[in-house]
Amino acid sequence: MADRKYAFFKNHMFMIGFGSIGQGTLPLILRHFDIKPEQITIITADDRGHEVAAEYGVTFIQEGLRQDNYRRVLGEKLHAGDFVVNVSVDVSSVAIIELCQEKGALYVDTVVEPWANTYLDPNLTPIQRSNYAMRESALALQPKYPNGHTAVLCHGANPGLVNHFVKQALLNMAHDTGLRVTTPSSREDWGKLARSLNVKTIHIAERDTQVAKAPKRVGEFVGTWSIDGLYGEGNQPAELGWGTHEKALPPLAVHYPSGCNAAIFLNRRGCTTRVRSWTPLEGPYQGFLITHNEAISIADYLTLKCDDNVCYRPTCHYAYHPCDDTVLSIHEMCGKNYKEPTKKRLMCDEIVDGIDELGVLLMGNDKGVYWYGSRLSIQQTRAIAPHNNATTLQVVAAVLSGMVWAIENPKAGIVEPEYMDFKRVLEVAVPYLGDVVGVWGSWSPIKDRSTLFPEDVDPSDPWQFKNILVG
Repeated sequence: MADRKYAFFKNHMFMIGFGSIGQGTLPLILRHFDIKPEQITIITADDRGHEVAAEYGVTFIQEGLRQDNYRRVLGEKLHAGDFVVNVSVDVSSVAIIELCQEKGALYVDTVVEPWANTYLDPNLTPIQRSNYAMRESALALQPKYPNGHTAVLCHGANPGLVNHFVKQALLNMAHDTGLRVTTPSSREDWGKLARSLNVKTIHIAERDTQVAKAPKRVGEFVGTWSIDGLYGEGNQPAELGWGTHEKALPPLAVHYPSGCNAAIFLNRRGCTTRVRSWTPLEGPYQGFLITHNEAISIADYLTLKCDDNVCYRPTCHYAYHPCDDTVLSIHEMCGKNYKEPTKKRLMCDEIVDGIDELGVLLMGNDKGVYWYGSRLSIQQTRAIAPHNNATTLQVVAAVLSGMVWAIENPKAGIVEPEYMDFKRVLEVAVPYLGDVVGVWGSWSPIKDRSTLFPEDVDPSDPWQFKNILVG
């Protein structure tokens, strides 16, 4: 499996952006596709990774894509049958998807990204800067290109991989609790399965413990994946899928005025919003409620309607505890009134130990909470893939599996992960994910909480967002 060739690819691949994810993805493309280096071109805004491109003999073009040049820089080179792998920031996914549809090219990205400076534009409302709005703008392309060339949206680790983890977790829970089910074949059936298992809340529960030789320095932002990406997401409003079991909106909560209506946002940054969660190895922890597409798409996908009224939906959101140096970096950045750091260090070769424990935590079932996901150490990572740390490889594995699925399903149109074959995606990704496990636990967000402030807890239902939100 580790060296399996998934497809012969005779056309050209264009990779937009070549930061940590691009550099980690390139060697796996060459490993798993029957493709020559001269068939690959990298287009990126800066010189990061130029030495990796030279190592593999691929073309490296240093020119950032902008609204006024992307049709010249990319469009004039793009032809029918080509593949665009968009792992950039500040490049509009919607614009590139439309270009690919016009040209007849395949497409995959890891997030629906806007043009530069959108996330931080003070002239835009929180709604206009939200992932909810970005998702709606991408989905609006679907009726314009029915049965078009496959464009896989949001297929990194999260969003992407975790969306498929949810389906596998639901099947595992059904098996472990004696519920006899066949694998659902429709969106409605997946929603019914989640409801029958009494899944009230789903966290993308992640704890990164990777540590480098040199600790974070004052004034330096340190991370294990895209620092630019985390900075942008952290300064968007906190967003979450909003479940039908919830009794009351949290402070500063706002409903979106249009769209799928499966989510809300808080009028506060994700980097200042903390939530309680749990992973099997870490145990209880407090993470950041950073906005992510999967919080909306999973909640939307599992929504059930009864007589045109929503009768079931789980609450869904990210609960991210990054590596300790990143926590310090976020704390320092917030203290500087959210000013973008000028000194940035992406940890990779200097990491000496640690894992990324990334999975989905499903809550509400009588048996307990159920976590399903990947435990990938830096040692495992280095044994199976070059130019990666544990965090980037979980993303790269999903990019690879999304590319395989797109090539095998070239006329699927514009799709989110929920509408892909989760078994096929996991089959391709799992060899790069370390230990993939499912674990039951007895944790709840009110367990062992202090009784000094009883008004801070709703004991009637542990899975109320009130009990999960910190402060």
